[in-house]
Amino acid sequence: MTRLGGERDTGERGSVAAELAVALPAVLVVVALGIGALFAASTQVRLQDVAADGARLVARGEPEGRAAAVVAQVTGASAAVSWSGELVCVTASAAPRVAGIAIPLRAVSCALGGGL
Repeated sequence: MTRLGGERDTGERGSVAAELAVALPAVLVVVALGIGALFAASTQVRLQDVAADGARLVARGEPEGRAAAVVAQVTGASAAVSWSGELVCVTASAAPRVAGIAIPLRAVSCALGGGL
């Protein structure tokens, strides 16, 4: 390619491809981490929902195993039920993996015994 003054421009040929080759992996890592973070946030919301459902079930008189079954609807989640007087609490825990790293998540929900 020739410039206006008759000089040849050969020093920058292919620089865009080289910059793209360097930047593309970084962009892909950021996108993958963003998707993983959205997945973890979604799992946290689902844990909170199933913990609340489990607490209400046990408070109405259902067996504690029923709460564990509800919490198990979230992949890899486990449940723990505890009583404090009339209050029943269900703790739902899971550890989804984001980019190969396990992120521990936990949600607790309580309900008044007797279904009130």
